[in-house]
Amino acid sequence: MATGPINEILEKSISKKYPDNTSYTSISVDHVQKLSKHAGLSGHEIEITALEQGVVPERYARNMKFFSLEQQAALLKSRVSVVGLGGLGGAVTEILGRAGIGNLNLIDGDRFEDSNLNRQFLSTCDRINTPKVQAAVERIHDINPSIRVKVHFEFLDRHNASQLLENSDVTVDCLDNIHARFVLENTCRQIGSPLVSAAVAGAAGHVTTIFPEDPGLQMIYGDPDKAPFKGAETTLGTVPYAVTVLAALQSAEVIKIIQKKNELLRNKLLIVDLEAGIFDVMGLM
Repeated sequence: MATGPINEILEKSISKKYPDNTSYTSISVDHVQKLSKHAGLSGHEIEITALEQGVVPERYARNMKFFSLEQQAALLKSRVSVVGLGGLGGAVTEILGRAGIGNLNLIDGDRFEDSNLNRQFLSTCDRINTPKVQAAVERIHDINPSIRVKVHFEFLDRHNASQLLENSDVTVDCLDNIHARFVLENTCRQIGSPLVSAAVAGAAGHVTTIFPEDPGLQMIYGDPDKAPFKGAETTLGTVPYAVTVLAALQSAEVIKIIQKKNELLRNKLLIVDLEAGIFDVMGLM
């Protein structure tokens, strides 16, 4: 970046203190947006440059005692695909947007209906019959206009999957049927993208992280040709608090992958039963 915008970032930055009273240099949301317009650059570029100059965009200030400047910048430079924007996908999209994932690639061909309102964060009464991708774009723009969002109003299948997921650093499986999950997993293997997969039924669910060389979903569902189309959610329903917990766990895995952390749920299955109050991890090898 040219020295002009860098100098403007430094000029607009101020000294602030974290809750523990340590100091940091900050730039406000308002100044990021104004500099973006003045310099003819995206807010995304302004925020990355600020972090590289040791300046914390204030929207991420509460991340910074846990993330380093470099780790926050890595999130902004990353591209994450979220496949399915229902209960899991809507919550994952919101969490990743707030965390600072810089490029979101969102895929869903569905529209909202009344029964979505109990658990799908992007759904509202006035959005019934609205495409879920449209609601996602509007929501992310309201939360963080610096994030680049690309949407696809179509369902992922074996014919379009490679094109839809191209250049994904991480892919998130928020689908509601098992057959589509296997298509997604096969495509992630082909393009070399780690996959974070979750499923919810009733007040329980599971999450796992799958790298291209891992056995993956067959260790959970068995032979894909013999797996049922839908999981246990057809008989157990889906309650909002279970969806939210599993979406948070998926989001944590995505961020850990991008930041190259080692403690992943890779070749492991984290099983959550909120009715019994149980979190358990089992190996998948």
